[in-house]
Amino acid sequence: MFAIKAFIALSSIAATNVVFALGPPAIVLGTSGNFVVLAKTGIATVPNSVITGDIGVSPISATAITGFSLTRDPSGTFSTSTQVVGRVFAADFTIPTPSNLGNAVLAMQAAFTDGNSRRTNAVINVGAGTLTGLTLAPGLYTWSTTVSVVTSLTLLGSATDTWILQIAGGLNLAPAQSIILSGGALAKNVFWVVSDSVSIGGTSSFAGILLAAKDVTIITKSTVNGRILSQTAVAIQKAVIKA
Repeated sequence: MFAIKAFIALSSIAATNVVFALGPPAIVLGTSGNFVVLAKTGIATVPNSVITGDIGVSPISATAITGFSLTRDPSGTFSTSTQVVGRVFAADFTIPTPSNLGNAVLAMQAAFTDGNSRRTNAVINVGAGTLTGLTLAPGLYTWSTTVSVVTSLTLLGSATDTWILQIAGGLNLAPAQSIILSGGALAKNVFWVVSDSVSIGGTSSFAGILLAAKDVTIITKSTVNGRILSQTAVAIQKAVIKA
């Protein structure tokens, strides 16, 4: 079994303990980080889902946001939904929403390009793409294939450590499995850079910032702790998503 244990480097300088972050430099999300779900071609829900944070689509119009029963704000700049604890934005809403969304999409694409270009100190093809009960330390991990998380995956590190998981194929998290953050690790410091489709299995639990080149499906009663930034569409089925 391939397992890597994280550690925290400590040194004493003038009687002060300093904690050094491990892992690669974080990917800068720019204004795409203002959204818990951002997509270019649509966001669909099978009610009832619970999304905490803002969601948006661009360059597609609000007709591509389905299943939410949107209520347009009098300002015309956003809508609300009983399934969203936040605001809903689309490219055909009143200014400045279109330009704000356009900038967010550009930032999302730049973040994906950055994450997909990382090479330094990469750990390559762990488990040949089939991950079973592994623990990964902070670092850059790359796969040339689709990655399937068959049983729960643990990311072990501190609140300042980072992970980039760069996947040339798709990503599948099996039903009833989890991405476990341990040792103080935070979802905002975990970046999944996926070049194909993503499927989060039913009743499973996912953690991290998902930068997806293609569609993302969050299957029934699963949960996401992080953000979903897709260059195509996002389908949510009675799921819970929060940043």
